[in-house]
Amino acid sequence: MSENYDYQQDLKAVRDEIDHIDSQLLPLLERRMDTAKEVARIKSRAGIPVLNAAREEDILNRVREKSPEYGDALRVVYSSMMDVSRALQHKILGGGKALREEITAAEQARFDPAATCSVMCPGVDGSFSAIAARRMFQNGNLHFTERFADVFKSVAEGKTDLGVIPIENSWAGSVHESFDLMMKYRLRIVCAVELPIHHCLVGVKGAEISGIRQVVSHPQGLAQCGDYITAHGFESISYSNTATAAMDVAKHGDPTVAAIASEETAALYGLEVLERDIQSSSANVTRIIAISRDLKIADNADRISLIFTVPNVTGSLYRLLARFALCGLNLTKLESRPTKDRNFDYYFYLDFTGSVGQENTLDLLCALEEELPVFNFLGNYPELRG
Repeated sequence: MSENYDYQQDLKAVRDEIDHIDSQLLPLLERRMDTAKEVARIKSRAGIPVLNAAREEDILNRVREKSPEYGDALRVVYSSMMDVSRALQHKILGGGKALREEITAAEQARFDPAATCSVMCPGVDGSFSAIAARRMFQNGNLHFTERFADVFKSVAEGKTDLGVIPIENSWAGSVHESFDLMMKYRLRIVCAVELPIHHCLVGVKGAEISGIRQVVSHPQGLAQCGDYITAHGFESISYSNTATAAMDVAKHGDPTVAAIASEETAALYGLEVLERDIQSSSANVTRIIAISRDLKIADNADRISLIFTVPNVTGSLYRLLARFALCGLNLTKLESRPTKDRNFDYYFYLDFTGSVGQENTLDLLCALEEELPVFNFLGNYPELRG
């Protein structure tokens, strides 16, 4: 190609053609949206659901057949167009009535984190969950139980108002047990906190690092300090909780066994801090959530969590996530866990920033509740930092 070739004129001609085509497409797309409104009115009178998956798939297959060269790409375009049309129909019909009413009632009641409440935490006092609980609920009466499952059970049975559990760590990843229990119990989330984690090596008075042979802690604590443990050649033993591990070290008084726990926990159980900040990453934050049996929404709620399944068809998850993008919503977490009912079927746990006080967000949630095979709105809640 000539070095003197000026592509600008040719490119302008092609772009002018694209603009001309777009000017013809826009009125047609507007007409299609207008017909979607009429479809909604007819469906309302007939009492039939908005989603007709069989018809949508038939349309997408016809698109592929009629355009062999661009069929797959145009299926994506048509899919988005139908998703937008369906969202409009849901809005006209006021879809998700039960969810709308539940959210409205929760907003009117308003959750007050300063109110006196009973809070169940895993482990014993001094755990990171206990530290987070006091950060979230200044008038919370803390209770403790050994297992994560017992925290959920206590809340589900109404024995305590709230439960507090860690759900993920910025370095070690998700706490899968917590996600599995969320899938099982479907309790509501009312608050969360991002707690900076400063792990310490703690031992009985007089213990020295050179004499330590074994370290004990929660599996997440051990994982987050894996480089330090390996460098020192320590044997690691898992405990149900960091504070439980520290309490056990204090109880047995063995100078060759140390715990990985917080400085606050060491002080609580009369242990000495042998070394501070032994975690592998300085950017170590654990996200801890508070769960409730009932939906409660605080004034400053800025995060939403969902559990759902998607139809077992090609592109269903992609299409669903695209609808969040269309609403300008930022997804912050997507976790899949097996349903355990059928092989290779999954529940999805999704977090995103937003508020049900925003009309487009509420409309989307109500539409998904009507369309998805399984849909659980876990809550709209504030997430505290530090």
